[in-house]
Amino acid sequence: MKVRLLGTGTSDGWPNPWCGCASCVAAATAGVVRGQTSALLDDRLLLDMGADAPRAAVRQGSTLAGVEAVLLTHDHADHHHLEAWMWRGWAPTRGPLTLVAPPAVIRSAEQRLDDSVTTHAVLAGDRLSVAGYDVVALPALHGPDTLGPAVLYDITGPDGSRLLWGTDTGVLPEATLALAKGRGYDLVLLELSSSPIPTHLDLTTWPEQIARLRRVGAVTDATQLVAIHLGHHNPPPAELDATLALWGASAPPDGTVLEIGAGSSSRPLAGSRRVLVLGAARSGKSAYAERLLAAKPEVVYVATAPPRTDDASWTDRITAHIDRRPEHWQTVESGAVAELLTGETPMLIDDLGLWLTRVIDAAAAWDEPSSPTVNAAIDDLVAAWQACRTTAVLVVPEVGSGVVPATASGRLFRDLLGLTTARLAQHSDDVIQVVAGLPRKLR
Repeated sequence: MKVRLLGTGTSDGWPNPWCGCASCVAAATAGVVRGQTSALLDDRLLLDMGADAPRAAVRQGSTLAGVEAVLLTHDHADHHHLEAWMWRGWAPTRGPLTLVAPPAVIRSAEQRLDDSVTTHAVLAGDRLSVAGYDVVALPALHGPDTLGPAVLYDITGPDGSRLLWGTDTGVLPEATLALAKGRGYDLVLLELSSSPIPTHLDLTTWPEQIARLRRVGAVTDATQLVAIHLGHHNPPPAELDATLALWGASAPPDGTVLEIGAGSSSRPLAGSRRVLVLGAARSGKSAYAERLLAAKPEVVYVATAPPRTDDASWTDRITAHIDRRPEHWQTVESGAVAELLTGETPMLIDDLGLWLTRVIDAAAAWDEPSSPTVNAAIDDLVAAWQACRTTAVLVVPEVGSGVVPATASGRLFRDLLGLTTARLAQHSDDVIQVVAGLPRKLR
């Protein structure tokens, strides 16, 4: 199946023509201009039809003349531009076409349709065959019933390849997961508007939906993950691309053609395996590290902090971290990081500084500049990190920054932490520094 991305933007596109925010300026500077989200399958089936879609097809060297079916998700204008039916009516020759859409969309469109168009109203759960494709309408969390009710689409092509068309929606309803269970999609196109309203997904809820789809077998290691319906509530394009890449996903520009199914040359992106996330105190490094693993169906959270039952403020910090983690993550409180790195489940280790404190405490080596016990533990950790075969994210606090600690033990800790971080970085696939909540890729 050939999937042409006619548009990948929100209703106002990206950049918004009226906006001068940092995200829009960065997109304009990079020349990444996205129109309203729509896709064309094999030049035969059109998915959503805002005002931008018909002209986008022409600009991209394609045509809608051969379209046999149009699938619309809901009645917002960027997904159903009523005048587009009038434009079609002006074409001198028109073949038969089937419009598949929720009831409210059909009612809206009927005033502009001619007798070459057959309509098929669908609700969530409905199944049909159209233009050689098998289609299932899935529930969406998006707006009142007067818009549709809004649906998503599960589509199987004539060659057996499968895709999920996921725009627009908030957190996926359980009924959607039930219908998608075991589907093993070749391609998932899922909205990432990052709008502040709950009927859209953002950088927190988007990877959570991918993790949920993985747990029910809808997304597999062979699935291509593509973010669509992108707008300026997202970070600048380069930053968004870097975040998506760490989830094994991408945000291709308008006009990209994806091929899925037998004979396809397209391949899913491989996520990085070993990632160091550096940052100073309260820089946002832990929250960023958690986000990197949010798309995984299972995660082991390795909390390296030793217990501090008599420190109320420390307990508050730990509680905040726990509350932020997804409920399905498993927490292991341990300093045996080298041993845990031999496992197969993706893991987040937070953090290296607390682990090092444990090691020095256990060896009673705060007054020992070169402890064989501490050095051996560091060697073991570096070797385990180098040999790690699962996805592992290690949070590393940055200390010192030119300030010389006043005590010998402080200087020992600073030096060991710096040297250990440098050794781990040599064997990392990605090294990211978080400054003021913003990631900066060092490798």
